[in-house]
Amino acid sequence: MKFRPWLLVVTALYCGFIAWMTLRTSVYDGRTATLLYRALAIFAEHRSTSWLTFDTVESLANVAMFVPLGFFLALFFPRPLWIVAAALCVLASYGIETYQGTFLASTRVEDMNDVLHNGLGGAAGAFLALLMRVTFAPRRRSRPRALLGS
Repeated sequence: MKFRPWLLVVTALYCGFIAWMTLRTSVYDGRTATLLYRALAIFAEHRSTSWLTFDTVESLANVAMFVPLGFFLALFFPRPLWIVAAALCVLASYGIETYQGTFLASTRVEDMNDVLHNGLGGAAGAFLALLMRVTFAPRRRSRPRALLGS
């Protein structure tokens, strides 16, 4: 696969977004937290949405945040190595959690479940890239077979 500068730019920008979300003292301010908890309280009142707890939302957000990263990273590697992108997502997530536990322990929680969820998201994104590449790969023209006896 040839080098694509746009892919490098998009991946770097997305890594910047992940860093902004994960390496600061708080993900959201008091107003955002109030809105989130208000919405979760409404969901808790209804039987069909009561499963939507803060932990569930956080886990799903962790998965969703790493899907694009896994997708972008997988495009850097040959198709058979798509799993390397998922592994890089796990390593990045582990680094983030270590940073949070070391430098942001007063405001953030180091949680190895986040590594699992981020890794699942990265693997899903990498797998989506693989599916896209297989589905939309240019078809090779087969050479006509020589007629027998010619």
